[in-house]
Amino acid sequence: MRDFRFGVSMRASDSRAEWERSTRLVEELGYDMVLVPDHLGMVAPFPALVAAAGVTSRVGLGTFVLNAGLTRPALLARDAAAVDQLSDGRFELGLGAGYAPSDFEAIGIPFPDAAQRISHLERTVVEVRELLADPEHRPRPARSRVPIVIAGQGDRLLRVAARHADTVGLSGVVAGDDPTRRGTLAERIALLRSAAGERFAALEINLMILGVHIAGSGTPDLSFPRVFYPDYSDDELLAVPTVLHGTEEDIADAVRRFRDEYGVTYFTITSHDMTAFAKVLARLR
Repeated sequence: MRDFRFGVSMRASDSRAEWERSTRLVEELGYDMVLVPDHLGMVAPFPALVAAAGVTSRVGLGTFVLNAGLTRPALLARDAAAVDQLSDGRFELGLGAGYAPSDFEAIGIPFPDAAQRISHLERTVVEVRELLADPEHRPRPARSRVPIVIAGQGDRLLRVAARHADTVGLSGVVAGDDPTRRGTLAERIALLRSAAGERFAALEINLMILGVHIAGSGTPDLSFPRVFYPDYSDDELLAVPTVLHGTEEDIADAVRRFRDEYGVTYFTITSHDMTAFAKVLARLR
């Protein structure tokens, strides 16, 4: 069984000093990864990660996840190699197909359909791998193989991830343990296992935790989970596996169950919840 890993998805900051304080805190709290999403209106991933590398020494640094549809393989390979080089080999390239039409529209690119976006994602992963493995490629990454994370929720995307990723990020899971109900964690893991075949044992599986509420700390803040499940009631949101609530030990037990029953060992926490979840993290090390 893999060891646990925990990353923090960082949001926009208003100054260099604020960004440096935040990324240092991630390391001080014991997390393993500083992660930056890819949306207009938020901090730009690659420069932010290089800045984080300069004020940290242990944590890994990753995009979580970069919108593959807004870039091209040659550009992406250049930037990934540069960040890995400048962080002394701490970079992980997280990719998704892109789901927000507004990001495409804002830079004047037509929003492709899902099949087109996923096909582009697969081509991008294959070409970036080839470029980074080429000893003639410049800049050179610190490592010959930069880890690649692919995250999303659709069947086709997960099959692409099963073929190519080092880490698969699962999103959009629904409540319940029924492996025959589409979208449950059990069903998503079964799909991934079938698609990956012999590769499955080598895959790291990630869950994005949308909310953390420690019992006794007031009313749960469900605003972020509701972005992804807009039609859910509060009770329905609290039943989603990626919304963790209860005592610190209750939440630690839930995380252990994800590992023991489903093989999920890597968890992404939002920066909003990173201080609260650090109390749970201490119970899992």
